[in-house]
Amino acid sequence: MNYKQVTIYTTTQAIDIVSGFLTAHGVRGVMIEDAQDFADFLSDTTIHWDYVDDSLMRLKEVETNVTFYLADNLQGIEAFREIEKGLPQLRTLNPAIDLGSLRMATSEVDEEDWSTAWKKYYHPTKVGDKLVVVPCWEQYGCMPDEIPIVLDPGMAFGTGTHETTRLCMQLLEKTAVNGSRVLDIGTGSGILAITALLLGAKEAVGVDIDEVAVRTAHENAALNGVENHLTLFCGDLTEKVTGTFDVICANIVADVIIRLSADVTKFMHADSTLLVSGIIEERCEEVKSALCAAGLNICEMKTEGGWAALRLCLSEKNT
Repeated sequence: MNYKQVTIYTTTQAIDIVSGFLTAHGVRGVMIEDAQDFADFLSDTTIHWDYVDDSLMRLKEVETNVTFYLADNLQGIEAFREIEKGLPQLRTLNPAIDLGSLRMATSEVDEEDWSTAWKKYYHPTKVGDKLVVVPCWEQYGCMPDEIPIVLDPGMAFGTGTHETTRLCMQLLEKTAVNGSRVLDIGTGSGILAITALLLGAKEAVGVDIDEVAVRTAHENAALNGVENHLTLFCGDLTEKVTGTFDVICANIVADVIIRLSADVTKFMHADSTLLVSGIIEERCEEVKSALCAAGLNICEMKTEGGWAALRLCLSEKNT
């Protein structure tokens, strides 16, 4: 399958706005080139380099941009049209922010190029107190108290570098998962389900509407030696899920979380924990209202870079 590479040219201060807009339109991962990164590098007086890689030097001239990929099929074409139509509205919604040109550029890439183009941006990432996400092609010497999660995300969302995934992993790390049964809705690369298993969960179930994501999650589970404890389904949200779970994770987007809120409590018991992420802060109240209306209490909220994640439990009236 071929893919369309789409680049939106913007400004440093508008990166989060554009990225959030794309996430709300179903884009499950972006690459960012920010001219400010080069200025920050030059102003860092704590480190002196004898050599600067050409890829970093190139940032000196780059126009800040956000790049993403869409499948070259009917679904991808429809997503592109919706993004193209909605992009100009960002100026109306954010009149005080310089959004730059918002010019879009496209090119065609094949599957092999798609799956490797972003690897230069992806390195070992410390998440929370002891979790470290390690690309499978990188070497990393873990400290005794660290837990490595080895990943090859391929074409699935979930590398641990995006705020939404980090926030959910941080909440998961603080949640009692030892010996638990975990459900990961919108599993993507499988990162949250695998993290739960490495933290001591007894078993995990991952669901994703994308067949590529399901295959990637299985491969990543094998990389971490937990494939025998992870069951994967290709389907929409909870349509193929049965039973109850001690911990449920959903790192998706606001609209889907709102839709999920109508059914998610069916899969919870009195002591279950629900972790949701992928929420733009501007829509946080709307999401919280839907979850509370479904009989859930908000126990904790974490924010980072304009994104929010919530930890919830069933309210007393619903137990």
